[in-house]
Amino acid sequence: MSTVLPWQQTIHHDGSSHFVSNPLPSLGDVVDIHLRVGREAPIERIFLRTFPDGEQAFTTMQIVDWPQLGQWWHAPLPINQPLVHYRFVLETAEGIHWYTGAGLLRHEPLDVFDFKLLADYHSPQWLQTAVFYQIFPDRFANGDPGNDPRPNDERLVSHGYEIGVYPWGSEIDDGRSGSASFFGGDLNGVVQQLDYLETLGINAIYLNPVFTAYSSHRYDVVDFKAVDPHLGGDDALIALRQALSARDMHYILDITPNHCGYKHPWFLAAQADQNAPEAAFFTFNQHPHDYVSWLGRTVLAKLNYTSPELRQRMYTAEDAIVRYWLNKPFSADGWRVDVANMLGRQGPIQMNTEVARAIREAVKETNPDAYVMAESFFDASPSLQGDQWDGVMNYMGLTLPLWHWLRGYRQDAINFPDEIRSEVPYTTEALATTIQERLAAIPWAIALQQYNILDSHDTERIRTIVGENDALHRLAAIIQFAFPGVPGVYYGDEIGMVDSPTHGARACMPWDQADWDLDLLAFYRDLIALRKRSATLQRGGFKILAVDKDRFAFQREGETGAYVIVVANRAVRPHAAGGLPVAHGGIPDGVVFTEHFSGQQATVQDGSLPLPGQPQGAMLWRTAEN
Repeated sequence: MSTVLPWQQTIHHDGSSHFVSNPLPSLGDVVDIHLRVGREAPIERIFLRTFPDGEQAFTTMQIVDWPQLGQWWHAPLPINQPLVHYRFVLETAEGIHWYTGAGLLRHEPLDVFDFKLLADYHSPQWLQTAVFYQIFPDRFANGDPGNDPRPNDERLVSHGYEIGVYPWGSEIDDGRSGSASFFGGDLNGVVQQLDYLETLGINAIYLNPVFTAYSSHRYDVVDFKAVDPHLGGDDALIALRQALSARDMHYILDITPNHCGYKHPWFLAAQADQNAPEAAFFTFNQHPHDYVSWLGRTVLAKLNYTSPELRQRMYTAEDAIVRYWLNKPFSADGWRVDVANMLGRQGPIQMNTEVARAIREAVKETNPDAYVMAESFFDASPSLQGDQWDGVMNYMGLTLPLWHWLRGYRQDAINFPDEIRSEVPYTTEALATTIQERLAAIPWAIALQQYNILDSHDTERIRTIVGENDALHRLAAIIQFAFPGVPGVYYGDEIGMVDSPTHGARACMPWDQADWDLDLLAFYRDLIALRKRSATLQRGGFKILAVDKDRFAFQREGETGAYVIVVANRAVRPHAAGGLPVAHGGIPDGVVFTEHFSGQQATVQDGSLPLPGQPQGAMLWRTAEN
């Protein structure tokens, strides 16, 4: 990497407190906005461009020249509307440049990439130090064999389900679908393994659906107000809440407001009588058997939110479903909303925004500190502007671009019989551009709440994605934990689980430690502990430092000279020792860094951090404050 950098690379601003005097302002406040530029940059003037009430306005910025840190330009920004967006206009001898969250541009940009501040936004404080663990209940731990399904289970068989009940961890393939395969995991099992999770460093749990249903995944819910008896019923969830509270841990539940199971009493009532109130909850092409379902899966009947009564039951009423589980004795700390991108959308009916806002309002009225996180594999930025979801499962902003960089591009779609694919991985430039644009599209306060994952119950496991390459697995985890947002670990990733031949990513958690990668487990414990104690990783700024063929470097910048730098090398070939330019990140000479995993030290000299040769994998360099 060259030590000679163009002045454009020294320009930086983000939504952190280093550049915004109050990242969570109130309506009517005036915040001070800062822009950092290298001392040698040929800047003549800089303007802060805003857009109050639909008309642009400009404020001339003032300069403060700090010899070690370069030029600091600042200007006041009135917070006069709920969402304030702004950009910078730079006058130079070379012409006009525009600077937005997507970077420096020579053309006038669209507003979507402007920096954004939210007024009167309340961020759940516990999220700041949260590290989540995702649990698929049937496959995590069996704490009470007495509530296991049985092969002739009357409740399941009477509704037409041919189920299989198998020994824990078996790879039996008898032709049944995964949804009909049960292993007996339950909520008592989760309670019994909380010591393990606490030792790992986990302090928040995301549970896949626990409500009464007839499949092992339980997205075909038949009672939104009862915990499935095979998971231990309501008492088991109450016991889990109590056990979590004793450890100062949080949990969120998984809900499917987009659809319900076709054996749900609402749907059965709708089929039985087309004049019943519940008939308006669904869309019948021809009553009673031709109806709209989730992507043609007839077991999942699509809910129609044009029905005021459905809206009452789901989120408006005082005892509505999304409120019910946030109250005592269950006291859930939030929701993961299934297929949120499809919610309220049905041809000419496009109520997604209305329903998302109403769910948010109901949740926040019930518990202002609840986390409302949604599933979306696609561009969710319109729903991440402070008035809908707190965050989403960040497939689009981190997971997928990282996969594409590590193994090549692959893309499919439900009901699409083929796969778009290339064995040629993303270029590092494509990775960096994708990450930067997707961060730019949302307010910084929301970026810090994105649910950052490497995999989930709906994907391949990360260790399978990287071909069981331990160095690349660790590289991905280091990026995940150092990236802006809230990290979430899918159960078993920390011990090296890969996809099962018959159950994919939903295999049973092995509890025999002989089957664990103990070195990987120690790595995860260390990484989780660092994330939980480092204010820089929790809320520090973000800047991409370097991009080359196979190596990617970024920094997180905290207050009072605290920095974390991640350098990721995907190549099998080691990267030669040399200097990593850091002056354009505002890091002065003399700053001492320690590589977190090896303990090596290096001091910034002549604008560069001298690095040793780097094998495949990632290094994490941090200053003493982290």
